[in-house]
Amino acid sequence: MATSNTDDKISNANGVIELRIQKLAQLFNSLDPSPFHERDLDQDAEDYIVGWARELPSDAPLKIVIHLPDEAMHDAQKWELPSALANYFTERAQFAQRELNELFRIGRLYLFVGSATLVACLLGSQLVRSTLGAGPLAAIVSESLVFFGWVANWKPIETFLYDWLPLKRRRDLFRRLAQATVHLERIPSG
Repeated sequence: MATSNTDDKISNANGVIELRIQKLAQLFNSLDPSPFHERDLDQDAEDYIVGWARELPSDAPLKIVIHLPDEAMHDAQKWELPSALANYFTERAQFAQRELNELFRIGRLYLFVGSATLVACLLGSQLVRSTLGAGPLAAIVSESLVFFGWVANWKPIETFLYDWLPLKRRRDLFRRLAQATVHLERIPSG
């Protein structure tokens, strides 16, 4: 798999992610039957690249430098490795966007159900107070209904305030990686 060295931390301040591999099979999932330029990255390779990209400033343009021996360099050029990486991260960004769209779709459903529940609970609370009077039982039932109505809105509030942010950040990171410049460098033999 990809390895790093101590120089990575210095070069990464400039948005550079470096990988050193011996053959292309270390980068791509060998069980994926797709044509090469549509293959999935190996999970370890993706974790390494995404992990380094996360550590970089979000406004830094990314550059991925892949160090290869001569025999792997020929294959990388033949199979258009830079476009294969761009395709992969573009697909990952599109998948993250679909997840974000689905979260908002479900969030709207949560909001509809939560709002209807809150209205019903507030009306029920008023009905209990007018029917049972001002006694302690009426107060307990009335306040319980109000409390339940607000609790029913916890999930839509959580969805629209917090849940979308990690998905958006992941989508944006994959978009940055899809636009990264990929540079191939030969590892000197010997």
